[in-house]
This record gives sequence, structure tokens and C-alpha cells, in this order.
Amino acid sequence: MIRFDSDLNIFYPSLIADKTFSCGFTTKLCGDMRRTENISAFFSSANLFPKTMVLPEQIHSVNIAVFDPFKEQTYPIEILEDTDAVLTSLAHVALIVRTADCVPVIFIDKEKNILGISHQGWRGTLKKLVCLVIEKMKELGSKPENIQASIGPSINDCCYSIDEDRRYQFLSEFNGYSNRVLLSRRGQTFLNLPLLNYLLLIESGIRREAIDYFPFCTCCDEERFFSYRRDHKKNYGNMLHFIVRN
Repeated sequence: MIRFDSDLNIFYPSLIADKTFSCGFTTKLCGDMRRTENISAFFSSANLFPKTMVLPEQIHSVNIAVFDPFKEQTYPIEILEDTDAVLTSLAHVALIVRTADCVPVIFIDKEKNILGISHQGWRGTLKKLVCLVIEKMKELGSKPENIQASIGPSINDCCYSIDEDRRYQFLSEFNGYSNRVLLSRRGQTFLNLPLLNYLLLIESGIRREAIDYFPFCTCCDEERFFSYRRDHKKNYGNMLHFIVRN
């Protein structure tokens, strides 16, 4: 279940968060997380003091980095170039992605202490990034039945209209899911990105009961979320999504 922490102004998946693992999805009330000083301030307010914060340089790719558990780290912020997903088994390392409509997904295998996070917009979803993350976790020793996941706040099919070329791309790649994730109304096609990523997680062998699913739309909820689709002609910001083993 996705719950709200009114003290920190974040949502968090109760399925994953516990005394050992901290994770969550910030809101607009936490500030614009494109600014690293806001990231540091947030972790301090949450009484989380990771040795390293890992920030993928998101480019809408399917590139997955494994943060080397044998590498000695001396930098408080580690920037990973050309990366949209990252995995680690290290403690005190905060894995982070930032979004303003795209779908963030948190992954964890508590049996193997493998945790991960990914960012996927329409390009990453079309290329099945979440499936590739699960495959990489399996390479690291995880079993799908031990993996839990949480889909964070993103734009939903109420607001995410797509053009005919993109509709054709998704129809061709996901024909079996098209009647569930592609909706037509008022002469336009709307795409349900979070639902599609949920279906892809199940396709990868993740149990339905092991997935927390965020129910709101970032574009609709102007009070709590930044949205590129809604605000790109104005000054929009980013939310922060994270997981860390304490």
C-alpha cells in the first residue's frame, strides 16, 4: 500500500519500507529536486545520512548500472552518466531518480539485499526497461519470487495523450495489452504508462501482491506534484524518488 508521511511530505510503499530499508517518493512540497542542495536538505530532514547518493544522468535509455560493491567511494554524490536504472547491494548508498511525469520504479530483494531504482518515460517503457532491470537482478542472484517493486507517481491516462505514430509503436509492441493501456476518447489516444509498467513487472515474474502501485496522476494533482506535461511552458521542477539500506 502507498502511504503518505505528512511530516516529510512524501509517499512511501509500506510493502518495502521498514527499519532496514528506507524509500519514498517526494512531493512538490519538498522542493525542486533538480537542485542538489534540496536533495541533501531532504535526507537531513528525514534523518537519513547516506555515505553516497547515486544520481543517474537520465537520458531516456535502457542503460542499467550496477553500483560496484567493491569500489571504495569517497564522493558524497556519484553521477552515473547515460544511465536510467541503477542497482546495488551496498548499505548506506541512496539510489535516486528524479521525475516530472515519467514513471519511477523501486525494486528490492530483501533475501539478497539487492536494491534498485529506474526511470522510464515512454521510450524506456517501450523498450521494457523494468523487464531488463529484473533480468539484471536475476544475474546478480535474485529470484523473481523474492523481488518486490513499487511504482511511484507519474502521469496517467487521464492526461497523457499521444500522437498517432506513438500509438502505433505501442500497439505494435504491446498488442496483448493494448486494450488495457491505450484508450480513445474525444478523437485522441491516451496511454496508461504506470499500468503498462505494472503489467511488464508481472510479465517478468513478479507476484501481483509484491507490487505497490501509486494511484494518482502527477499532471492532475498540481498541489502536490510537478508535471512536465502540465508546466513545461512555465517553470517546472522534479520530484525525488529513492531507496537506501540503512
